[in-house]
Amino acid sequence: MRIESSTNILMALTAAIVCAMIGPGVARAGTVSGTISSRDGKPITAAMITVSDANLGLAESVFSDAKGKFVLETRMVGDLTLRVRKPYMRDLRTDIHLEPVARKAVKLKLEPMRSDQEISDSLPAAYHFGHIPFQPGTQFDRRQFQRDCLTCHQLGNPFTRLVMPADAWALIVKQMHGWLGNFDEGLRDRRAQLLAGGFDGKPLTVRPKFPTDQLLSRAKITQYRLDQAVVPHDAEVSPIDGLVYTVDEGADQMAITNLQTAETHYVKAPPAGSPPGGKFGSPPLFNMLVARGPHSLALGPDNKWYVTDAFAGAVAIFNPMTTQWEPPHDIGGKALYPHTIRFDREGMAWFTIAYSDQIGRFNPQSGKIDVIELPPLKPTGIAAVTVPYGIDVNPIDGTVWYARLYGDKIGRIDPHTLAISEFDSPVKGPRRLRFDTEGKLWVAGFSDGELARIETADFKSKVYKLPEFAPGYAPAVYALAIDPQTQDVWINEIMTDHIYRFLRKEERFVAYPMPLRGTYTRNVSFTSDGRVCMSNNPVPKAALEGGVVELICIDPEGAVRKHVQ
Repeated sequence: MRIESSTNILMALTAAIVCAMIGPGVARAGTVSGTISSRDGKPITAAMITVSDANLGLAESVFSDAKGKFVLETRMVGDLTLRVRKPYMRDLRTDIHLEPVARKAVKLKLEPMRSDQEISDSLPAAYHFGHIPFQPGTQFDRRQFQRDCLTCHQLGNPFTRLVMPADAWALIVKQMHGWLGNFDEGLRDRRAQLLAGGFDGKPLTVRPKFPTDQLLSRAKITQYRLDQAVVPHDAEVSPIDGLVYTVDEGADQMAITNLQTAETHYVKAPPAGSPPGGKFGSPPLFNMLVARGPHSLALGPDNKWYVTDAFAGAVAIFNPMTTQWEPPHDIGGKALYPHTIRFDREGMAWFTIAYSDQIGRFNPQSGKIDVIELPPLKPTGIAAVTVPYGIDVNPIDGTVWYARLYGDKIGRIDPHTLAISEFDSPVKGPRRLRFDTEGKLWVAGFSDGELARIETADFKSKVYKLPEFAPGYAPAVYALAIDPQTQDVWINEIMTDHIYRFLRKEERFVAYPMPLRGTYTRNVSFTSDGRVCMSNNPVPKAALEGGVVELICIDPEGAVRKHVQ
C-alpha cells in the first residue's frame, strides 16, 4: 500500500493503531492445534507449523513439542494456508478455513524425503557453499572465501549455485571483486575455477544435524511481507510509536510497518541531487536504480531517524511525525559508503564509512560533520580497504568502538580528543558489534562463525564458537544485538536459515529455524514486549524462497504468552 500524502499516512497509521487497540484483537483470535507425526506414528519434535494469509501478507509459525503437539493462536481468519516443515521430511501443505474465535484441530503426518537430490536441494546455502574445494592455508581457504564472497549475499542457494563453466563464473567474480576494489585477474580466474568445481549440480553427501531445543516450542515467529521493497536493510523498532522503520537500500525509501495490522507504508526519498548510482556512477549491483541507497538508521534525541545514504555519501533525516524526508547532509571529500550509525549520550551521531576507511561524526544541531581518518592498515582478503563496519558507544564511559571487517581490528575513539586506539580482534572478520548495559562489548566474528565478549578496560576477551550443524561447516555471523530486558545476545546468521540466541546466564546457544529458505537477515531490533525483529533479504530478493522480502519478528515466548486485552 502506497500513500503519498504525509497527512494521509499519519492518519492511516494512527487509525491502524487505534483499531488494533479497540478492535477484535485477541478476543477474536482463532486457534489451530494438533499433532505432527511421521508415517509410522512417531511424534515429530520441532516441526515448524506455519499459517499464512496470502492476501494479508502475513504468516505466523510455531514449533511442535517433544510429543509432536502444537497450538497456534492466530489473528488471521478465513481461507488460509497451513504448511508443516521439518528437515529431511517433505513439506506438507493444506488449505484450512478458520472463523474468528474458532478452534481447528488437525493430525498431520510427514513423509520422509526419498532421494539424495531431494535432500540436497532442501539444505541451506551453507552446505552447498561448503562443497567448494577450498585450499586451506591460502587466500582460497574457507575462512577467506566466507569473508570475501558472503559479505553482501548468500552463495550456495538455488539462485547462486549455478552449474556453469569457469569462464562464465569469471564474469560474475569480476563484478563482485570490483565491488570491493580488487581487479586481480589471476585471483579472479582461480576463484572462478573453484566455484565451477564446487557447484557441479551433484547431490551433497553431507547431512547436518539440526538441533531441537526445548525453547523452540515456546516461540512464535511472525512474517510481514514487504511486497514493495527491494533491499530492506536495517530495521529499527521505534520506542515512540511502536512502528518498525526499515530503510530500503534498493529502492530509496522508508518502509513503515505496523506490527498489529501487518500494514506497511512506503515513503520514497527524493534524489536530492544525487544521480542514479550515487557516487558509484552507474548502478553497481543487480540493476538497483537508486540515487541514495539508505543503509542504516538510528533514532536521534529529537526523535527523528538519522540514516546513512550509502550511495550518495550523505546523512539523511526522516521525520516520523511528518513522514517526510528532510534534506540530506553531504559528507564530502572522499567519503564512500557510509554504513552503520549510532548515537552517543551527548546526542552526536557516529557512523562508519566503509569504502574509504573513515569514521564520521555528525552534530544534528549544527549540521556539522567531522570525518576521522583511520590508521593505515593493509587489508586482508580481496578488499582494497579494511571496510570499517559496525560501530557502537560504550554506555559506561561514552567511548566509541568500531570494527574493521577486512582488517581484523577493533578500534576505540575518544569522543572528546578523537584519539584512536586499535586492538587485534579476538575473532576473524569482526563485523557488527554492540555493548551490553555493563559496558561489555560483543562482536560478531564473520569468518569463523564466532561470538566474542570483550572487557574494554583491558581488552581481555572470551570467544564462543557457534554450533556447527555439520563438522567443518562454520556459520556466518553477520550481526548481533543485545536484548535490553534479558541481556541475551541475538545473532544474525546468514547461511543456515537460522537465527541464534546466546543465553548469557547459561552460556549456550539456541538456534531458531527460519520459515523461508534463503534467509539473510541484517540487523536486530526489539519491541517493548520482547519481540525480536529484523529484515530478511538475501540480495537479490529472487534468492529468497517465494521471491518477496519481508520483516520477521520472533517472540521467544509467543506460543505460551498469556494475552491481556
